[in-house]
Amino acid sequence: MAIERLVGLFVTDDDLYQKYREGMIPILHSYGGGFGYDFKVSDVLKSEVESPINRIFTIYFENEEALNSFFSNEEYLEIRNKYFESSVSAITTIAKYVR
Repeated sequence: MAIERLVGLFVTDDDLYQKYREGMIPILHSYGGGFGYDFKVSDVLKSEVESPINRIFTIYFENEEALNSFFSNEEYLEIRNKYFESSVSAITTIAKYVR
């Protein structure tokens, strides 16, 4: 069964975050994954966490195994360490569900 996550981020450097996206998307696609929605948001009216959010997206995979394999892929982790870590200061997993 396909699995999807709804994620909120606080992106602090849009240029570095874009480099992260450009580098990770080919790897994401190789695991059968993709983005369903992607939003930049300016106002969060209600939140269950104190972390700020200015970006919301859905990311999906064919199954849980593909999701786990992608996030542990060494090439992905290198890209994440190079770009994501210094461009995002907060991550909130809002939901994870079967698609």
